[in-house]
Amino acid sequence: MPAFLAKRLATLIATLVATSIIVFLVLEILPGDPALLVLGIDASPEQLAVFRSQYGLDRPLLDRYLGWIGDLLVGDFGISYAYKTPVWPLIAERLALTYPLAISAMLLTVLLALSLGVFAAARHNRPADVIVMAISQLGISIPNFWFGLLLILLFAVNLGWLSAGGFPGWSDPGAALQSLILPSIALAAVQAAILARITRSSVLEVLREDFVRTARAKGLSRNAVLWRHVLRNALIPVITIIGLQFGNLLAGAIVVEQVFSLPGLGRLIFQAISNRDIEVVKAAVVLLAFTVVVVNFIVDVLYAVIDPRLKVHDV
Repeated sequence: MPAFLAKRLATLIATLVATSIIVFLVLEILPGDPALLVLGIDASPEQLAVFRSQYGLDRPLLDRYLGWIGDLLVGDFGISYAYKTPVWPLIAERLALTYPLAISAMLLTVLLALSLGVFAAARHNRPADVIVMAISQLGISIPNFWFGLLLILLFAVNLGWLSAGGFPGWSDPGAALQSLILPSIALAAVQAAILARITRSSVLEVLREDFVRTARAKGLSRNAVLWRHVLRNALIPVITIIGLQFGNLLAGAIVVEQVFSLPGLGRLIFQAISNRDIEVVKAAVVLLAFTVVVVNFIVDVLYAVIDPRLKVHDV
């Protein structure tokens, strides 16, 4: 197990280093001068030179990258060009919304997908299976931002049950959680549809194994076999997709936050791109990438917990 974890940890670090290089280079070669965007076209050459010197924009590219990475390692995310304040407090404030939104959408995705996938597999080729697959196909076809608009029209405008957007803050937890209901559903719909189909296929494959017939012959009920034995053996491909989907949910949250007027990390990134606030964009993107990589590292560990053979063969 230690060797297994060490190998996965080395992969995690290498992925983060590669990601940081790509993010830094892509954002640095974008057209536009941050000094001109912040100070305006009427700024004098002296003012522009002072700004570039203050933020290190006049240094060689390699020096800027190494300095940026060194600062990140000690928790210094830099200074925002637009806000003139440290980047980390800006991001931390927005993460307090974006992370709960993505996590709640992930929980809803897993709950719906496992329930519907196992339900459909247990009724293979029956009307219930056809209906679940038809609904999942519809869910895959609907963009989450458009589904979010439909949810607003139904539950906020027509029924008046929930708010159409905005976030009251965590000082009122009840209202805060209520404001995340519709965005979470909008985010989870597509991912749950995908995961439900994968769960169904994986469960159907396991149902054909000999141990399932043996378990039924020993007198175990159909539900006991499905949920205690079949599902566990079918989880490997399902968990793989869950790890990938968390990254999709974070990316989707950026768009859904705009639809529901949520002051999360997505809105901050959009504003930072508009203002050419590169320090904010770099820190936010690297932090999102770090989150996705860590989630996939946890998925790798779960593989070994669910199937000990993976530790033995060290795959």
